[in-house]
Amino acid sequence: MTKPWVQLNTYDQSWYDPGRSKGVILWWWLLQGVIFPLTLHGHHAPRRWLLRQFGATVGKGVMIRPTARFTYPWKITIGDYSWIGDDVVLYSLGPITIGDHCVVSQNSYLCTGSHDVGDPQFGLQVAPVVLENGVWVAADCFLAPGVTVGANSVVGVRSTVFQSLPPGHICYGNPCRAVQPRVMKTPPQPSEP
Repeated sequence: MTKPWVQLNTYDQSWYDPGRSKGVILWWWLLQGVIFPLTLHGHHAPRRWLLRQFGATVGKGVMIRPTARFTYPWKITIGDYSWIGDDVVLYSLGPITIGDHCVVSQNSYLCTGSHDVGDPQFGLQVAPVVLENGVWVAADCFLAPGVTVGANSVVGVRSTVFQSLPPGHICYGNPCRAVQPRVMKTPPQPSEP
């Protein structure tokens, strides 16, 4: 049998700072595992409040489903009127920034941590994920560390995003790529008396 190139017994992430003590992290994971799922589905205020107590920046009118998961809330910023769907994972080893009026649909995974595939010690790598204003990440998508999705773009269902995407586009695929501009219908104007 070939000798493995990776030597996991030498793995060391002692340089990494999660931003809070082990006690705070454990307390957060316990509350998230018990309190979040027990809150009523349509009542988002208790979940917003709990995230804020643990250092998240959460804007007004944000909707967060009870099955969403946040690794380190103190590394998360969510803008006004954004929605976080069921079973979304915000793996926030690094910063995750979600702009105003964004939607992250069910089962999507925003990932800020990975490993160096060329390192025998499998070294941890951390990079932010950014969703600019007006982004929709559709169901069951994966966004890799270091990705920025430009304002008002759509990431189509089950897409895998390894590189940043331009603003104002419909993007999909594996790997995800910009396919066409996102054209918005003109909003209705109020009628004059």
